[in-house]
Amino acid sequence: MDYISIGNVKIRKTAALAPMAGVADRAYRILNREFGASYTVSELISAKGLCYNDKKTEELCRITEEERPCALQLFGSEPEFIAKAVGICSQYKPDIIDLNMGCPVPKVAGNGSGAALMKNTALAAEIVRAAVSASDVPVTVKIRKGWDENSVNAVEFAAAMEEAGAAAITVHGRTKNQMYSGKSDMNIIKEVKKNVSVPVIGNGDIASLDDCLKMYEETGCDLVMIGRATYGNPWIFKEIKAYFDKKEFVAPDLDTRLETMLYHIRLTLSDKPEHIAIRESRKHAAWYLTGMYGAASFRAKCYSLSGYDDAVKLAEEFRELQIRNNKA
Repeated sequence: MDYISIGNVKIRKTAALAPMAGVADRAYRILNREFGASYTVSELISAKGLCYNDKKTEELCRITEEERPCALQLFGSEPEFIAKAVGICSQYKPDIIDLNMGCPVPKVAGNGSGAALMKNTALAAEIVRAAVSASDVPVTVKIRKGWDENSVNAVEFAAAMEEAGAAAITVHGRTKNQMYSGKSDMNIIKEVKKNVSVPVIGNGDIASLDDCLKMYEETGCDLVMIGRATYGNPWIFKEIKAYFDKKEFVAPDLDTRLETMLYHIRLTLSDKPEHIAIRESRKHAAWYLTGMYGAASFRAKCYSLSGYDDAVKLAEEFRELQIRNNKA
């Protein structure tokens, strides 16, 4: 059984769940850990929001035992706020502090945080040093290939972050300008791995067990991280874990998919007020149905769910549709 170590944190070398704002909340992280994700990272947390005692931001910091090992991911562009935010995070006992220097969305990168920091290596290194000085757990950094194709600097940037004290580097193989379009570049992950001595986590375009194995083989990375392919599909972690455990993987049947969808909604309801939980569960319900007969016509029903009973009814209607279709 292979593990990697980030500082004193041991992580099974299977696959980790990527941080995804508006998706990878506590319920999502718990569910995917249960299905075999070896490591989870919180949604994006504003360092300034924490420092200004924003209650909604602070709520993102709470970690349950079921999610561990789990990192809290901070974003910001001012070292003093990052250091103070790390101190606030410490009371929630994260296993790792992760600094986001790769988020491409305008409201983050447009304010000098996230991927914008890849245009200012000196400031980024200062932020890492500030976080390390304030943290009693390992500090890691998540980056991209570069800002655009004319400024691909992941290798030099990663080396500078290691020198500043980063205990691991996660590399998404796209530039900021690519957002989530085009193809992720495995070669840049390979080059970063060759040029740093800390663990490197590879991220981007992992949609299957074969993709995961290819990432390990072609980049030499220490851990693979999966994001969008987990939408309605926690079984991707189960399949990868089964492979490394040398066990058989059985793909989920219809009932298993629908039962898992309802379980996911119950987890969300147990963690958030009902009106918020149901609203946020609508997209997840739609994702669980993706690829099956009649899923497109059910999408509107998913997005009009108003309570758990609606979800149970929707699952039953969808089950009956599949049965009728198989008999046709």
